[in-house]
Amino acid sequence: MKAVCLLSGGMDSSTLAYLAKHDGYDILALHFTYGQRTEQKERECAHQIAHHLNALEFLDVDLAYLKAVGASSLTDSKIPVKSHNEAGEGVPQTYVPFRNANLLSVATSFAEARGADAIYIGVQASDYSGYPDCRPEFIEAFQQVITLGTRPGSGIALKTPFVRLNKMEILKIGMDLGVPYEDTWSCYSENDLACGVCGSCHFRLEAFRQIGIKDPIPYR
Repeated sequence: MKAVCLLSGGMDSSTLAYLAKHDGYDILALHFTYGQRTEQKERECAHQIAHHLNALEFLDVDLAYLKAVGASSLTDSKIPVKSHNEAGEGVPQTYVPFRNANLLSVATSFAEARGADAIYIGVQASDYSGYPDCRPEFIEAFQQVITLGTRPGSGIALKTPFVRLNKMEILKIGMDLGVPYEDTWSCYSENDLACGVCGSCHFRLEAFRQIGIKDPIPYR
């Protein structure tokens, strides 16, 4: 069995890829650059995780038009990345408009072309509380898009095993699977030393704190 794994190099996607391997799939790693602030570090980490998993293939796709579209602090340097405490309610400024639909469209093409059985994406509960394209309803709708828009009999399953889990629960799964978290990156703003205060750093650090283990990546 083969699975396309959306692999950003972050904590969730790396755990996801290890889980897919544990589930019996050979990994087709799919990484995206779209002008995000930490694209260099993310790509490096994604390569390392794919190597650890003996991925059949590593496809790096440039979606530079998402930077041109803008309207996200991840892709527009004029919009500051807010700290977790400053973020407030509603859709976060780090939301990239309709990003997951773009990513999943490419993933579907890749999966169909390679005869893959599944696509794994690491959307999870703390994401879909603010990101509209991480909601379970969106995932269900996109499964319909995949079913209707691919060759008859393709049977590609869109898998989101973390969609009802929080970061701590995901981290516990990853620790059991031996995920090398020192080779992952979650910070929204920095490539060398993680900022420790953005929303992504906050939830990552809190997850490690809750299980009583020190996060192995360097922080300011």
